[in-house]
Amino acid sequence: MTDHPTPKKPEPDSTVKGALKAKIDSGLLRSSGVVSFFTMLSRVMGLIRDIVLARVIGAEALADVFFVAFKIPNFFRRLFAEGAFAQAFVPVLGEYREKGTQAALKELTDRVFGTLGLSLFLLTLVIILAAPLMAGLFAPKWYLNDPFKFNATAEMLRITFPYLMFISMTGVAGGILNSYDRFAVPAFTPILLNISMIFAALIAAPWFDEPAYALAWGVFAAGLLQFIFQLPFLARIHMLPQPRIDWRHPGVRKILGLMGPAIFGVSVSQINLLLDTMLATFLPTGSVSWLYYSDRLSELPLGVFAVAIATVLLPNLSRHHASSSTEAYSQTLDWALRIVLFIAVPAAAALMLLAEPILSTLFLYGEVMTPRDMAMATLSLRAYSLGLIAFMLIKVLAPGFFARQDMRTPVRIGVIAMVSNMILNLLFVVPLHFYWQVGHAGLALATSVSAFINASMLFFALRAKGIYAPSRSWVRFFINLGLAVTLMCTVLFFFSRYLGALDSELWQQFSWWQRSGGMAAVCTAGLVVYAATLWLCGVRGADLRGPAKATAREH
Repeated sequence: MTDHPTPKKPEPDSTVKGALKAKIDSGLLRSSGVVSFFTMLSRVMGLIRDIVLARVIGAEALADVFFVAFKIPNFFRRLFAEGAFAQAFVPVLGEYREKGTQAALKELTDRVFGTLGLSLFLLTLVIILAAPLMAGLFAPKWYLNDPFKFNATAEMLRITFPYLMFISMTGVAGGILNSYDRFAVPAFTPILLNISMIFAALIAAPWFDEPAYALAWGVFAAGLLQFIFQLPFLARIHMLPQPRIDWRHPGVRKILGLMGPAIFGVSVSQINLLLDTMLATFLPTGSVSWLYYSDRLSELPLGVFAVAIATVLLPNLSRHHASSSTEAYSQTLDWALRIVLFIAVPAAAALMLLAEPILSTLFLYGEVMTPRDMAMATLSLRAYSLGLIAFMLIKVLAPGFFARQDMRTPVRIGVIAMVSNMILNLLFVVPLHFYWQVGHAGLALATSVSAFINASMLFFALRAKGIYAPSRSWVRFFINLGLAVTLMCTVLFFFSRYLGALDSELWQQFSWWQRSGGMAAVCTAGLVVYAATLWLCGVRGADLRGPAKATAREH
C-alpha cells in the first residue's frame, strides 16, 4: 500500500501546463479579493460584536472569565481546524485531485470526516467532564486565589468547548471547498459567529442573571450554525462526506503524520497568545480583557488580508509543487510577500500612531469601559502593532513549507520561537508589572518579538533550501513603500492632532458620532495619501495581479 492514490491521470503536455499555470496565476488576486471581501465583512461584524460586548460585559470579572472560556476552544480551533489540519489536509487533498480519481478523492474525504469527527467527539466529551482541570490549567491563579472566577470558568467552558468540534468539522468542509476554488463560502461562514454572539448579547442576555453566560451559549450555537451552513455547498459539488472511520487509510495516515509537526509550525503565534492569557490571569483584573480588545484590533488586517492570501496561496502552491513548477512556486511566494507588505507596513504604522483614539472610538461607551481601560488596552495594542508585520509574513512564509509537505522545518523554527516567547515574557512582564503595573503590555511585546524571530527564520530557511528566490525589484519596492508610509503617517499625525484625536481627555469627551466621523476622516485621508504616493511612484494594478503579471512588468 502506498501513500499515492492510483490510477494516475495522463500527464498534460507543456502547452496545457502553461495554459493551466497562466489561469491559476491570473486568478490569485481575484480569489484573494473574494476571500478578503467576505473576511472584511466578517471582521467588521466582529468589531460590531466587540463593541456590543464592551457595552454588555466591559472588562469586569466575568468578562475576563468569558474571554478565557472562549479563548480555550478558539485556540484549539486555530491550532487544528485552521492550523495543523488545514496545512496537512489541503496539500494531500490537492495531491489526490492532481494525481488520483474522483472516487479516490471522495473516499479520502469520507475517511477524514469520520475519523476526525470521532476524535473530536471524544476530546470534547473528555474536556466537558474535566472542565475544572482545564480551567485550572489555563487560569491557575483563579484556581488558587479566586474560587468565583475559577468555578465560572469551568461552567462556561462546558458550554463553549463543543464549539471546537463543530468548527473543526467546518474546517474540513472549508478545506474541500477551497480545494475546488470555492473560496467565498468558507470566507463568509465566520460571519455567523459574530451574528450569533451579537444576538446572544442583545436578545438573550437579559434572560440570564449574568450576561456572560448568554454569550457562552452564543458561541455554542455559532459552531453548530457554521457547520450546517456549509453542507449544502458540499452537496452541490458532489463532495458531501459520508463519514467512515478508517485509521489505516493511506491518506488519513499521511494527514495525521503531517499534522503533528504542523501544530507547532503554523500555530506558534496562537500558542504564544494563549500563554499570554494564562499569565494575564496573574495580573490585575481587566488584563485579559485589555489583551483581548487590543488583539482583536491588531488581528483586523491580519485576518482580512494575510489569512485571505494564505487561504488562496496554499492550494496554488500545492498545485505548483505537484506539477514540479519550481519557478512558478517561487514567483507565487514572491507575489504573496509583496502583497502582504503593502498591507502590513502601513497598517502597523497606523495602529501604532492611532491606537488610543481608535480604541476609544470603538469601545468607550457607558460605564462598563473606563478611560483607564482604554489607556491600558492602548499599551498592548501598540505592542501587538510592532509584531503585526511578522504575524502577517508568517501566514505567507509557512505555506511555503506546508505545500511541499515539509512540516519538520516549521516545527523546529516554531519551537525556537515559542521558547523565545517564554523567556521574553519573563524579561518584559516582571519589570513592567512591578514598576509600572502594565505587565499585560510586556506579554504583547514578547509575542511580537518572538513573531519576528519566527518570520525571520522561516524566510532564511526558504532561501537556504532554494525554495524561494527574490525577484530583482525588491529595492525599488522598499523605496516606494517607505516613502508612501512616511507621507501617510505625516498626514495621520497632523490631521488627527488637528481634530483632537491625540488628546485622550478631549477625544473621550466627544460624542460617539463625532469620534466615529473623525476617525473615518483621518483613516480615509491616510489611505488616499498612501495609495496616491504609490501610484506616483509607478506602482500599478498589474503589480498586484499575480506572479505572472508582476514578472512581466519587471522585464
